[in-house]
Amino acid sequence: MCGICGEYRWDGQKPELSQIQAMLGDLQKRGPDHEGTFSDGALAFGHSRLSIIDLSEKANQPMIDPQLGLALVFNGSIYNHPELRKELKAKGHQFFSSGDTEVILKAYREWGEDCVKRFLGMFAFAIWDLKKKNLFLARDRMGIKPLYYSLTRGTFRFASNTQALLNYDVDTSIDTDALHNLFTLHAVVPAPKTILNGIQKLEPAHTLTISQNGDQKLTRYWTLDATRPQEKVSEEEWIDRIHESLKTAVKRRNNIADVPVGVLLSGGLDSSLLVALLDEIGVNDIRTFTIGFDDQPEEKGSEYEFSDAVVEMLKPNHHKFHILNEQTLSRLPEAIANMSEPMFGQDAIGFYLLSEQVSQHVKVVQSGQGADEVFGGYFWYHKMAEAQGDTLQRFAPYYFDRDHDEMVEMLKPKFVSRDFTAELIKSKLEEVEADCFLDRALAVDTTMLIVDDPVKRVDNMTMAWGLEARVPFLDHELVELAAKMPPEMKLRDGGKYVLKKISRGLIPDSVIDRPKGYFPVPALKFVRGEFLEFMQDILNSQRCIERGIYQRSYVDKLLAKPEDYHTRIQGSKLWHMALLEFWLQQNGL
Repeated sequence: MCGICGEYRWDGQKPELSQIQAMLGDLQKRGPDHEGTFSDGALAFGHSRLSIIDLSEKANQPMIDPQLGLALVFNGSIYNHPELRKELKAKGHQFFSSGDTEVILKAYREWGEDCVKRFLGMFAFAIWDLKKKNLFLARDRMGIKPLYYSLTRGTFRFASNTQALLNYDVDTSIDTDALHNLFTLHAVVPAPKTILNGIQKLEPAHTLTISQNGDQKLTRYWTLDATRPQEKVSEEEWIDRIHESLKTAVKRRNNIADVPVGVLLSGGLDSSLLVALLDEIGVNDIRTFTIGFDDQPEEKGSEYEFSDAVVEMLKPNHHKFHILNEQTLSRLPEAIANMSEPMFGQDAIGFYLLSEQVSQHVKVVQSGQGADEVFGGYFWYHKMAEAQGDTLQRFAPYYFDRDHDEMVEMLKPKFVSRDFTAELIKSKLEEVEADCFLDRALAVDTTMLIVDDPVKRVDNMTMAWGLEARVPFLDHELVELAAKMPPEMKLRDGGKYVLKKISRGLIPDSVIDRPKGYFPVPALKFVRGEFLEFMQDILNSQRCIERGIYQRSYVDKLLAKPEDYHTRIQGSKLWHMALLEFWLQQNGL
């Protein structure tokens, strides 16, 4: 929805609005419709707006409520804001706008820090109390909306991406623990870390309060419970409950907008089901968008045959875009430049180019991210379920990109010490409240790992074009319900059994029964030709050599046989190294 930023100082100095403007320059793509700043002594806010709910000037930000003595910058959408507005009006609050932004302000005044527990949606926001001089920040339960920050002596700064924070003098040295995460968890660096020591991110489902003397209070306000319900629930009842919850999630994300909402239709089960559910709840003007690429000899570059079947059955207002492979490679640097953090998923360029086209038609889309993690769609869950041993022994062999021994072979000694990722994942798996191992694995994936892989990737690539992506499969009420479902109802029939049962009759059988597919970007899947030359140039560049992250013997080994080295989930290890180095270079690091 927007880009937000701010600076709070308790060192006796005042923020400079010129610096806030510089930050907004790196956020403008996220919110091209309006730009505003606000300052009050030690605090300054900046906001770039994408107008989606209440398109009037009254909903511009930063939003100031002089009567309440509060100021706000907000990124996201609160889907239950009409119900909260009624409740707040009954308590005597008066409103001057019709959107969700003002509801957050009134809710904070009414319920304090607990207001976040009442919000249904995706959000990252900051509230300044003009009287108490406190700064309150919050991030949604599933981490759909980003919130980065830097903390130096006497100064706190925050923004929707890392690039805005790099306008300041921050510590840009590599966090070695984060580097271990990055190369072990296919680009995931769980919050609060980022790859840079001087920039962190607020964890999902957390709030942070900073007082005028710099004291900080970090609070977790939500935890996923993955235990079975006490009452006995039949398979048919589970399917009905998930069906109704998913319909509610889709309806919320379609109806709470003052602009048209589309769907990114890939041709897979998840996005096809979203279209079918919109049809089922009676939406008339369903707008769908599909992208495809040139074929490679080994692989098709599109899933048109499946998306076309959905279009034929449901008759949405459909748009199909085809991208030449030459364009994929030539525009790859653009996509990387819009990454808040390094991202290894090669479909990022696909989402980037698709979003460019879609943004010319709508401002909001629904997308299928999260379905595989919530409902057990990936092949590695089946392998984990069959494995023996402790939590880490059942998880790591099927998810980790590299074992620690290979990390030692790949990285220079100063960049790798202990097996930090194994320690982190083991602790996270064991702290989940769950009835079995697979529940733990799915919960960690849903609440932590996907936050910094597909969810972040889609947010970055869509917001690069002022397009808001809404993800109904990560509606927290749906996630809570699914977490209590027996895992066998997720893994059966190759995964996502319950979604397949719901889909039968709503979408073509060919889509339901097809093998699991992935966003095809053939030009980047096969490490050859111009793509290989691109990576060779990066990894052999003087800047890469001087940076000294990689052992040259390891780089040379991979370059000698570039198509032979893949991770356990078939990612190119060469691409991982090149992507990190290119991202660092693009950001002047």
